Amino acid sequence: MINYSAIYAIIAFRIKEFFSDYQYSLLAPITTNILFILVFLTIESHYSLSIGSKSFVQFIAPGLIIMIVAQESYDNPSVTLVNMKQIGSLDDWLLAPISRIEILISLLISSVIIGFIIAICNLIILSFLIDIKIINYVFFCYYLIIVIIFFACLGCFVGILFNTWDTQSTFSNFFVTPLNFLSGTFFSITYLPENFKFILYYNPYYYVVKFFRSCFDNEFIFKSEQNIYILLFIIVSFIITAYVYFKGYSIIK
Repeated sequence: MINYSAIYAIIAFRIKEFFSDYQYSLLAPITTNILFILVFLTIESHYSLSIGSKSFVQFIAPGLIIMIVAQESYDNPSVTLVNMKQIGSLDDWLLAPISRIEILISLLISSVIIGFIIAICNLIILSFLIDIKIINYVFFCYYLIIVIIFFACLGCFVGILFNTWDTQSTFSNFFVTPLNFLSGTFFSITYLPENFKFILYYNPYYYVVKFFRSCFDNEFIFKSEQNIYILLFIIVSFIITAYVYFKGYSIIK
């Protein structure tokens, strides 16, 4: 039987933790995106940069939002779990009448809530600096959830599998950051050499960024084959993470 009260308690704990450290969890990513926009606005004022019918800043803004959400969706659960291991409080969760899968579900649900808070706050702040507006709200939410679940699964996987801050940050530097920068956040694939385009074609995160960006356009892009590829990737990521949690903490201690 599902322990709803325990799931709710973990979700409430993580959201409270998020707001208690708002300087780092909310203000820091917003400040990062503001700096990105200000830098590119300065460059754009001296050089005529545009991609299609959009200015360069309008092109990268959706990518910046989803990039910061992805990074925070990875950091939040992984930092929480590593920190709980360091102080020994993870045992309280493991001894509580709640299954490990329910712990994972609690972490994912709380990550979705936190991710939406970060995305909406970033969108509101950036709208004061540039002309950016959501056109397709349904798919805006859909692709945001997709990104959050994938990177939250990754964060839950790393957080439960490893015990040190070094490993958590190393995984971020060598996997999460390159994945963000190779997703077309800062550039259009049109300008890439043909030899490099295939890297993005096999990166499901590239399609998420591409479709998420189109949620701000009047001409929304949706391709079923690529969306199936994205969903399969997310499902596999969840199954792998769920398997680690199902097998138990003892095998990875």
